[in-house]
Amino acid sequence: MKVLVTGAAGFIGMHVCERLLARGDDVVGVDNLNDYYDVALKEARLARLTPDPRFRFFRLDIADREGIAALFAAERPQRVINLAAQAGVRYSLENPHSYVDSNVVGFVNILEGCRHNGVEHFVYASSSSIYGGNERMPYSEHDNVDHPVSLYAATKKANELMAHTYSHLFRLPTTGLRFFTVYGPWGRPDMAYFLFTKAILAGRPIDVFNHGKMRRDFTYIDDITEGVIRVLDRTPQADPGFDRQTPDPAASWAPYRVFNIGNNQPVDLMVFITALEQALGKTATKNFLPMQDGDVPATYADTTEIVREVGFSAGTPVDEGIRRFVDWYRSYMNG
Repeated sequence: MKVLVTGAAGFIGMHVCERLLARGDDVVGVDNLNDYYDVALKEARLARLTPDPRFRFFRLDIADREGIAALFAAERPQRVINLAAQAGVRYSLENPHSYVDSNVVGFVNILEGCRHNGVEHFVYASSSSIYGGNERMPYSEHDNVDHPVSLYAATKKANELMAHTYSHLFRLPTTGLRFFTVYGPWGRPDMAYFLFTKAILAGRPIDVFNHGKMRRDFTYIDDITEGVIRVLDRTPQADPGFDRQTPDPAASWAPYRVFNIGNNQPVDLMVFITALEQALGKTATKNFLPMQDGDVPATYADTTEIVREVGFSAGTPVDEGIRRFVDWYRSYMNG
């Protein structure tokens, strides 16, 4: 099977590409290698993929309408995984237009490529951030998500709406994955656990927001990758029993689904930091601060739907996942 993966030089993208190649798929990778964070890290991820002859890479921005259209026409992928996006909740306060370019304009370009080239299944990254102001836990796909608290979240909600429109109008099977807090080797340097590790090893204090009173559904990268592959292989079907009088946000009369993909086991931020301190063998100096704009105090995934549909269940304990990350970090930084 030929699979097009956008964001191939990204954290999740690299791991997904590796899994696809390992099982024998042909992978077309796309990434613009922007400088939102260290480009050298993205290039190092790509260097793990390029030796495989079944991997071909195109440096291309998904906001490039003509370039994406030409790529789809030339490659004719059977399935598409869209992981390219402008990430980061707080960065959207500083650079909102980059979110529109990548997460809205670029997303439509990918949808159009799928529509016009017979793609069998389009899987895309949504986010737990779309739950926004919702406080009922655990977060469920059956809940409405109409109150975003960041532009990033709003663009991800827009992705789900646009995907549903294409599923309805063009019968394009689409599945959105609401990623919860993903961590592990080759992760993003702007993520808290990466920043904490760098600061602790350097003997600098770490910024702990909301005075440490936060919970996250930390999900290890290998678990996330397994879930993405399982979802890719199961094309969504229209629900013939869909009730338009009482519509369920998680389903549709069209071939469309959204799933939470998380650990289903929220962890207190301070417990996570303790696991990191133990793995590093150093105690952090903590700078407790108020909540940041656009952030939420807790996330917690109800994963009932993805377990039922594809048998996915995350299984990596946080202390084990953190240990693997620290081992990688030391090796990468000393390499």
